[in-house]
Amino acid sequence: MAPASRAGTFLFGGKPVVARNPHVKMNGARLLLTCLRRHGVEHIFGYPGGATIPIYDELYSFPEIRHILSRHEQGAAHMADGYYRSSGRLGVCMATSGPGATNLVTGLATAYMDSIPMLAITGQVKSHLIGNDAFQEADVTGVTRPITKHNYLVKDVRDLPRVIKEAIFIAMTGRPGPVLIDIPKDIQEAQYEGPLDVPMDLPGYRPPLDEPLPRQEAQVEAAAQAINEAERPLFYVGGGCVISGAYRELRASAERANVPVTTTVMALGAFPGNHVLSLGMLGMHGTSYANYAVDNCDLLVSVGARFDDRITGRLDKFATRSRKVHFDIDPTCIGKNVKTEFPVQGDVRQSLKLLFKYLKAKPREDWHNTLQKMKREHPLRYPEKGLQAQYVIDRICHMTKGRAIVTTDVGQHQMWAAQFYTFVEPRHFLTSGGLGTMGFGMPAAIGAQVACPDAEVWCISGDGSIIMNIQELVTGRRLKTPVKIAIMNNFHLGMVRQWQEMFYDKHYSEVDLSDNPDFAKVAEAFGCHGLTCKKRGDVDKTLEQARKLKDAPVIIDFHCAHAENVYPMVPAGAGLDEIVHYPKEPELI
Repeated sequence: MAPASRAGTFLFGGKPVVARNPHVKMNGARLLLTCLRRHGVEHIFGYPGGATIPIYDELYSFPEIRHILSRHEQGAAHMADGYYRSSGRLGVCMATSGPGATNLVTGLATAYMDSIPMLAITGQVKSHLIGNDAFQEADVTGVTRPITKHNYLVKDVRDLPRVIKEAIFIAMTGRPGPVLIDIPKDIQEAQYEGPLDVPMDLPGYRPPLDEPLPRQEAQVEAAAQAINEAERPLFYVGGGCVISGAYRELRASAERANVPVTTTVMALGAFPGNHVLSLGMLGMHGTSYANYAVDNCDLLVSVGARFDDRITGRLDKFATRSRKVHFDIDPTCIGKNVKTEFPVQGDVRQSLKLLFKYLKAKPREDWHNTLQKMKREHPLRYPEKGLQAQYVIDRICHMTKGRAIVTTDVGQHQMWAAQFYTFVEPRHFLTSGGLGTMGFGMPAAIGAQVACPDAEVWCISGDGSIIMNIQELVTGRRLKTPVKIAIMNNFHLGMVRQWQEMFYDKHYSEVDLSDNPDFAKVAEAFGCHGLTCKKRGDVDKTLEQARKLKDAPVIIDFHCAHAENVYPMVPAGAGLDEIVHYPKEPELI
């Protein structure tokens, strides 16, 4: 969903219309919902409380806004997050004051780190009680200032229409991010009389909108010339490409110039994983050939990525043989971590549209032959015996033809999903890349299913992560969402165990999860479906059985090898040339 424009254009169900601007008289709670609906909001994920009762009372009169009751406010935030990541439409979450608002913090930080637009609405104690340590009072604007793009404390009901319009505009434009509006209860109850559409007042905020920035085309032309001259260029693509919707432009540019493409975990699917030019994911657990390409290219073209530490490893050893092109909408990201010879500031999609017309075809046979040789010598692999998480994910990919929406939590299963599920479409891999939030996967999957009701949605989780927000099974059951939750259960906190094995002398401290519950029975206790699979030969029939169940979430508990590690791996602080490949004879427990 696009935000309101400066001229007052609104979106209803994704179709832009010029809204009338009636003069209204109503209380603040009704005004809030009226403005949200005029801005195209169709779903709100939330949990009520004393400071939001006026808003929930008015929801009775808004059948066109579907409220989805989460069972924890963190779950609501992750649902709103998954809603946007899968559809491109703004996700909205709502919580009451005090603990309700603070429970949103992890979800807001998750969205902020991954540049995900979100509108969070919180109730607040009455205005005259603010600062008096009132019951369920918390300084939510102070708490969330570091993890939101912007936030508001509404002190006058007359400000609400402007604040809502600005909040959506800020969240969805420029480098996106979450915006929070904190509304005291007396403001919700106060009477408003005036227009619904009011001008915004954002004198210092000028994000790129429909036209390229003045210097953008000259910067793009210089970047294109560098690509045309390069013998070993490489596109390094990040989440900004997905957010800007630049996947068609990326593919067209890569094919025209015959440039290989590697993506971050946030950009999987932005370029088809089965394309001949695709090198898969780069970085700490990226493919050997992608990291080789980064280390040996003569021109590294970053598209909507920020050169974070999981990609670069040791900075002074990162891509030292290449010059750098950096396409990004956020000027503060360009040159922040890595020196950039060719900066291009502006919307990535606009930039790639301009780039296409300047690019020239070039075969680059030696470069491609070298990379194909690396693919043959260092493929992604896993043991051929035992029940391996990689095998399960491989089979899910095969059965869904790489077209399911897949969410993950964080840990080994996340990296295996990134490696072994071949994503062919954008907005189909939803994961917490920046913050690394355990408990993200299942609520994000529910949010994605709400946004895309006809899609097949899978959550690939771990036995540590799934318990973090397992209460949201109730939400999924109530909604009858057929989300499939595949737990890669190795009875350990797998990634921590791996680091302890490799870097801490096998001091396995507090990673044993052998006392896990029976997850299938847990699912059944929540009114969902539960399946258990312990043998490799049973994987396909278990997956087929799960895919037939459509009336509620399904948990599939896969009892996987206990001590399997994620490879390849670039150790923290090492260079990409110090990658650790898969052992020839892996030890399995």
